[in-house]
This record gives sequence, C-alpha cells and structure tokens, in this order.
Amino acid sequence: MTDPAPAAPSATAVTAPAQVDAAAPDFSQILVETVRGGMIESVHRGVIAICTPSGEVVEAWGDPSRVVYPRSSCKMLQALPLVESGAAAAAGLGTEQLALACASHNGAAIHTTRVAAWLSELGLGEPDLRCGPQVPDDREAREGLIRACTCPDQTHNNCSGKHAGFLTLNRHLGAGSEYHEVDHPVQKAAREAIAEMTGDPDLGYGIDGCSAPNFATTLKGFAASLARMARPQGLGRAREAAATALVEAMMAHPDLVAGEGRACTGMMRALGGQGAIKTGAEGVFGAILPGLGLGVAVKIDDGGTRASECAMAAILVRLGLVEAGHPEIARRLNPPQVNRRGLAVGEIRPAAALR
Repeated sequence: MTDPAPAAPSATAVTAPAQVDAAAPDFSQILVETVRGGMIESVHRGVIAICTPSGEVVEAWGDPSRVVYPRSSCKMLQALPLVESGAAAAAGLGTEQLALACASHNGAAIHTTRVAAWLSELGLGEPDLRCGPQVPDDREAREGLIRACTCPDQTHNNCSGKHAGFLTLNRHLGAGSEYHEVDHPVQKAAREAIAEMTGDPDLGYGIDGCSAPNFATTLKGFAASLARMARPQGLGRAREAAATALVEAMMAHPDLVAGEGRACTGMMRALGGQGAIKTGAEGVFGAILPGLGLGVAVKIDDGGTRASECAMAAILVRLGLVEAGHPEIARRLNPPQVNRRGLAVGEIRPAAALR
C-alpha cells in the first residue's frame, strides 16, 4: 500500500486520511500473543469493531473510530455497483463470477480459467486488465508455470476477479479503458457505494496492490457497512438485492473467494453458510454475519496475517457461531509454533481480552 495518492487533475480533491494518536490509551489493545516455553514472546496489538446495521458498536477492542484502509476486505462493497447497476445481469453473470468479484484468490486453475472465460464473454482478454501480473500462491499453478517456462499473467493476480467485475461495469457504462483511475466512473461508483455503506466522510485513498484506489474508512464505519451487507433491508431495492446476491455468492463458493489452505475459505466452510469472511492486506479482516445481523472488522497494527486470522477465529467462537475445536478454526485460533525438527515449541493464541 502506498501513501495516500494525490488527486488526478480531473478528480475531486482528496482529503488525506485522518491521523490517529498512537499514544492514546485506547488506540489499540493486545489481541494476539505468541508463546514459547510458557513465556509470552511477542504480541500483536490491534483494533476490532463489531457493529449492527444502524452503526451501533456492540463490542470493541481499541479505538473503533480509527481510520484504516480496508484493503481487500472491502471487495464486496466495491462490487455493489456491478450488481445494482444492472451490469451483472446484462452480462449474464452467475454466482461464480460474483464470488470472484469479491475474491483475493490463489491464482489456481479454478480461478484463472473462470476469469479468462469471463473476459472472453465480454469480448475482452487478459491485456484489458489493469491489475498487473502476480506469481500465483497456488503451488500447482506456480510449479506449472515454472515447468512450462511461462511467466504469470494478470489472470493470476489475486484481484483479477475484482478487475473483471470492474471491466463488466465499465462496458455497461461505456466509459474509457483506464477503469482503475480514481476519477473514472467505475471508481467513482465504488467510492460512492463505500461512502453510503460506511456512513464515513471522505477520508482519502491510497493505491492498492492491484492499482485500484482503496478508500479509507473508520473501522466502525467498515464494520457497520458489513452489517448492512448482512441485513440490507432498508438500503433500497437495488442495493438490497445486490448485497444479498454478493453475500450468498461468497458463501456458496468459498473456494473461489480465496482457495485451498486459505483462512477465508476454511472459516466460511466451518461456518456452513452462517457468514462471509474476507481478508485484506496489512492485517485487515472482515466478516458479514447475516444470522446475527452483525459486521466484524479487524485491523492488526503491525499488519500480521497470523494475528488477524487468530483474532477473527476468536471472534467467531466468541459469537457462538463455531466451536473452537473445529479443525479450520483451531488451525488459526491456536496454531502451534513448530521448529525445523517438527517439534511443537510454542503457539499463537488470542490474548486475554479475546479469550
């Protein structure tokens, strides 16, 4: 993530994200600990907000008014204009494409073949993407490229599904090819949807790893937006239908949202249709929980994924949605620290505040 980008000459002026006082006593709390030999060796501080659709903070750790980049955890918000505009229906998109529009995928064949087919249906191809190439996280795909002496392309980018969604909306709008630019109609639509769903003022933006703008939010605003995705009644017919379709698509296809071995996929499988879970870079995690009508937003100060996964697993257990002993939860909640001889020498665990 880069520093907040300056506005393009044709764009509305962008306010830099508000600065927070790291010395404030409630800025963040210790959420996750690493233990070795019975001693706490390291800690991860962070902030969590659990909100209702009205914006009420049900429970919080640290300062929920903290301004963050939600990163890839907000892809379902960025995808709202794709559906509510009618672009998804006009293109004949199904639940698999909607799940991919919200995905940070592994670049496995199940992801890249679907993105390529989607682009082909639009009369477009890989060069029309603006997300950049990425070495796939999926081992089989990565080793296949090495054996074939082939470089990864943009379909392997974990955000290629989101960008295919942007291209679908862009075709519907009839706008220019540089759909990733902040003053483009596609990004203006995403920005408007995020502002309306979070209730936050303009807090600025940064350029994400995939070159699209990532609009800053407060943590409680982000959690409230996820709660509104969980219970979208009152958002208007088009947005209610769009939110419902995206959440149901994510829960129906957890393998497309991330991939084998990934926390999003594993935790959604563990929840069995009770929620849509989405990770983001720099220690951000979000959860949409329709049955409870709640949204959960997590931000780890040091950006550690091991800590954000542990914290999210702890919250799901705390809310009574899943047992701590479920294999997909246990492997994030209390993962053992294993040395090079395969000996368990410690563990990662939720701190006392989450236990």
